[in-house]
Amino acid sequence: MKRRTTFIFWLPAVCVFLASVMAVSTEAGQAKTYIVLYKQQAVPANASTIIAKAGGKLVYSYDDIGVAIASSSKDEFAGNLKKYGNIEGVSSTAGFASKLSFETAPMDGIIPENSITWGDPLSPNQWNMYQIHVPEAHEINAGSPSVVVGDLDSGLNYTHPDLAANVDFANSVSCIGGVPNQNPIAWNDDTGHGTITAGIIAAARNGIGIVGVAPNVKIAGIKICDSNGFCFPEAVICGFMWAAEHDIDVANNSYFADPWLFNCRNDAEQRAIWKAEERAIRYAISKGVTVVASVGSENMDLAHPTVDDLSPTYPPGSATTRDVNNACVIIPAEIPGVIGVSANGYLLQKSYYSNYGVGVVQLVAPGGDRPFQPAPIYPPAPSSASGLIISTFLGSSYFFGQGTSFAAPHVSGVAALVISQFGKMSPGKVQAYMTSTADSQPCPPNPFDPGGTGAWEAICQGGMGYNSFYGHGQVNALNAVTHNSGQ
Repeated sequence: MKRRTTFIFWLPAVCVFLASVMAVSTEAGQAKTYIVLYKQQAVPANASTIIAKAGGKLVYSYDDIGVAIASSSKDEFAGNLKKYGNIEGVSSTAGFASKLSFETAPMDGIIPENSITWGDPLSPNQWNMYQIHVPEAHEINAGSPSVVVGDLDSGLNYTHPDLAANVDFANSVSCIGGVPNQNPIAWNDDTGHGTITAGIIAAARNGIGIVGVAPNVKIAGIKICDSNGFCFPEAVICGFMWAAEHDIDVANNSYFADPWLFNCRNDAEQRAIWKAEERAIRYAISKGVTVVASVGSENMDLAHPTVDDLSPTYPPGSATTRDVNNACVIIPAEIPGVIGVSANGYLLQKSYYSNYGVGVVQLVAPGGDRPFQPAPIYPPAPSSASGLIISTFLGSSYFFGQGTSFAAPHVSGVAALVISQFGKMSPGKVQAYMTSTADSQPCPPNPFDPGGTGAWEAICQGGMGYNSFYGHGQVNALNAVTHNSGQ
C-alpha cells in the first residue's frame, strides 16, 4: 500500500502515479492520541478515572486485549500515566502514520470488450486470475454470500457497479480515531486503495468490468486510513478488534502498521504500539479470523533486516539510517499466525520490488512487474499497462497497478473460496489448505538480479518445497477448492 507501488488508472483517460510515505506532525498544545497498554489483557474498571488524573481523556477501551485509546494535550501525560503500576507502556501516535501522495501523467487508452473466454468485459487483461487458476476454480465454487472478507484499508467505494452487490453494510465500519463508526459516509473510500484491493477479492461477475477471485462473497470495508491517507495505530487496533467481534472470516491487510518501517520491541515507545497491535491481531486470529498480509515492497530480506533508511519520513528528507535486527518486525506480516504474501509477475518470478524472507513469506501471488515481466495487453490499452493488474477504483472507474498490496488480496480471495467450499474452519486449517495445494517454485539462480544492474539484487534461500521468495509456492485457487484434507 505504501512504498514503491505504481498504479495506472483508467478514468477513462489513464494516469500514472507513485505512492510514497509521509508522517504527520502534531503541534504543541494540541490534543494527541495515545495507546495505553496494560500489563494484563484487560482494561481496569477505573481506567477512565486514572487517565483523567494523569491529564487525559479515555476515548475508547478494548477490554479483551488490555488496550485503551486516550487523548491529552499535556506533554506530561504519558509520564504521569506510567506511574501507575498496571501500565506497561504509553505511546503517542502523533507522527506515526503513513500517507499516500500521487504524481499523475495522463495517457489516453481504453480496453476493448472482446476476446472474452472467461469473466466480464475487462477480464481479457486479468492474466493474474488465469495464473492462479481462478476460472477453473469458479466452475466448482465462486464463493458463498455467507462468507465475509474484511478489507482493512482506506475504506470501500460501496457504489462501484462491480462491488455494490457484494458490499456488507452490516459489517463495514470506519475505525478512524480508534472508535468504530458504521455510518457509510464515514467508511467510504477517499483514496481508492481500499476499492482496489476489494475489487481483486470480490468484484462481481455481472457482465461489466472485471471479476474478483471470490465474486460471490461479501466484502466489508474496514477503514483504517483517513481521508488524507493517514493510517494510525489506534485505527489498526480498532480494525482487528472489529473483525474479531463481527464474525469476519478473512481479513486482508495491504499496508504496514507504523510508527516505523520496522517496529522494534527493544524500543520503549515502539514496543507499546507494537505489542498493542500484536494483541489485537492475535485476538482476531483466536476468534477465527484468517489474517492475510502483504510483506511489503522494498526488496528487503525481512528474515535478516540490517538497516532502515526510510524512517522517519516526516518532515520530508528527515529519514535517518538506523541499524535494525530481528527484534524489529514489519506489522502485520510478521506477527505469528498471519499469512505473509510476496508478489510475483507474469513470468512467475519474484517481482523486483517484493520483500521476502524465510519464515515471513507463506505464499506468493500476482502483484505485477511492469519493467521485467511484461504480459499480453489488449489494444488500444496503453502499452504501459503490460505486466500490471487491473482492478476497481473510485467512481465507476478501473485501473492498472502493481505492488505487494495487490498480491495479498488474491490470497484473501482464495481463503474465502476455501471457507465457501469446505465450511468455517480455523485460520490454521485455511492456511494449510492453501500452502499444501500451492504450486511450488524453486529459487532462481542466485543472485536474483532483474535488469542485470544490481539495483534489485536479492538472494533466495531454501528449496523447491519452501523458500524465502515464494514460501510454499504460488497460491492455486483450483487446487485449494478441490483439496481433500482427509478429515
